[in-house]
Amino acid sequence: MTLPEEEIPAAKQLLEAALLSSPEAVPMAQLRKLFEPELGADTVRRLLESLQEDWQVRAVELVQVASGWRFQTRPEVQEKIARMTPEKPPRYSRAVMETLAIIAYRQPVTRGDIEEIRGVAVSTPVLRTLEARGWVEVVGHREVPGRPALYGTTPLLLDDLNLRSLQELPPLAPLGEDVVLSEAS
Repeated sequence: MTLPEEEIPAAKQLLEAALLSSPEAVPMAQLRKLFEPELGADTVRRLLESLQEDWQVRAVELVQVASGWRFQTRPEVQEKIARMTPEKPPRYSRAVMETLAIIAYRQPVTRGDIEEIRGVAVSTPVLRTLEARGWVEVVGHREVPGRPALYGTTPLLLDDLNLRSLQELPPLAPLGEDVVLSEAS
């Protein structure tokens, strides 16, 4: 269903209010339910894109991430806004970040795959840290003896990185000839 021209401002206001009042990204399916009768995805997307344009001159922007749409502070003012709260974001060890990168780029992978790529054992606390943060989860089990868990990333990781899909991850930098990454299978 498309909207008559005179109903567009009210529809945009409703979307704006729903998104501003939500602490998380709102999926398109939820946004469509705001309207009676329910609007089509293309119509809601056009309204959201128009709303994005309306907010272009502000310090807050409307963005689409993996789990839906949300308002967030523009990057150029985030550092200043962060001064209001003395809370520091958690710092992660190199092992945690390397493990996350392997999972993100090679998923689904087993602990053994990660260890083969990194060349060292993966400690249980490293995987637990990533699972506790909500960035990785067990997505299945490999059909081999022992049925090891397969790890993959979650939509929360994409949301935290302001990405809509894994295809938006930056390309891997070329490695030196002395470093060889085996294919995770």
